[in-house]
Amino acid sequence: MPIDLHCHTRLSDGSLGIEDLIILAANSDVKTLAITDHDCIAGNVRARIIGERHGVKIIHGVEFSAYDDEHDKKVHILCYLAEKPDRLEGLCKKNSLARRKAGQIMVIKTCRNFPINPEFITKCASGSTNIYKQHIMHALMECGYTNSIFGELFQKLFVKEGPENINSTPKYPSPFEIVRQIHEAGGIAVLAHPGFYDNFDILDELIENGLDGVEVWHPENSEEEIEKLIKIADENDLLKTGGSDFHGMYNSKPVKLGCCGVSEKELQALLDYKAKKKKKNKK
Repeated sequence: MPIDLHCHTRLSDGSLGIEDLIILAANSDVKTLAITDHDCIAGNVRARIIGERHGVKIIHGVEFSAYDDEHDKKVHILCYLAEKPDRLEGLCKKNSLARRKAGQIMVIKTCRNFPINPEFITKCASGSTNIYKQHIMHALMECGYTNSIFGELFQKLFVKEGPENINSTPKYPSPFEIVRQIHEAGGIAVLAHPGFYDNFDILDELIENGLDGVEVWHPENSEEEIEKLIKIADENDLLKTGGSDFHGMYNSKPVKLGCCGVSEKELQALLDYKAKKKKKNKK
């Protein structure tokens, strides 16, 4: 039975609303699900209530954006089971504001380069806490400039250096600051998809700063990376998590909810982690 500990809804950069996602989980036999929207904890309570209605256990989660200045790389840190989630609201607000500023710049540039109004993009971002690249691409799809979210136009606008690039990178806190604030809220800090952003060069330092786990199973982690992460986790007594990183139609390639995840053993280790850690610290 799939246990998916990483997915997104319309509150951030997913295409499905919370209820639709949970219904999909129930129909896909995914009975345990962590909704980990970017820098947003607003949907966790509602998700738990809807999950109970459909027989899906919801794990409280959020995915925080960070930036590793030393290596000039994005870093995402997953937070699970925060005992005092209200303490994370300030961090969510700070990151959301940084993303909003970057989003506004990208919207202005888009409207300069294409004959569309900001309202086109805002409509595609309806329900989200922010405007993401996927929403801009969705608007351009609807206006006939591309037939896909991720493709040649996405590469021109957001990836390749050149006059057409409109990308704006938000200023996020360091991953060490994110881990610290997660722990202050009584949460569990897990490095998300290390293979996707190639965050192996910062992993040792994160572990020294109290990282609790690594996302071993993820669609973007290669088999070699999975083996490497299992070895690192076992050697450092870290939690091993996994999930599909489901975004619906906003995934860069087809990804089914529950296609990647953890076993009951890893889930139980996550649920027991804080009690085990407290017991260990008392010795």
